[in-house]
Amino acid sequence: QVQLVESGGGLVQPGGSLRLSCAASGRTFSSFAMGWFRQAPGKEREFVAGINTSGFSTYYLDSVKGRFTISRDIAKRTVYLQMNSLKPEDTAVYYCAAKLYGTGAKGDYDYWGQGTQVTVSS
Repeated sequence: QVQLVESGGGLVQPGGSLRLSCAASGRTFSSFAMGWFRQAPGKEREFVAGINTSGFSTYYLDSVKGRFTISRDIAKRTVYLQMNSLKPEDTAVYYCAAKLYGTGAKGDYDYWGQGTQVTVSS
């Protein structure tokens, strides 16, 4: 089992930036592909970004390509989502997820964090 705790959410103006962090504990961090999902009120949860166990392969939702960057720090057991040029439509609860021996691509994930709210508004 792995426990995931997100942080870094908050209120930001359009065009601003935020960096989300997800701290993992439990199983060996390097054995898990990591992902970020988001869910806005009245909408389905959607895949935002993923990264494989090595950290060298990444995947993104089309609407965030060029604006968001996912990365991982094995030593710190943490995955990050750097979000730049934020738009109001990015407003959602963002969830960290892990998949044992996963690829980082969209698919089934084994573990989930509690979520952190990101609000982009003037």
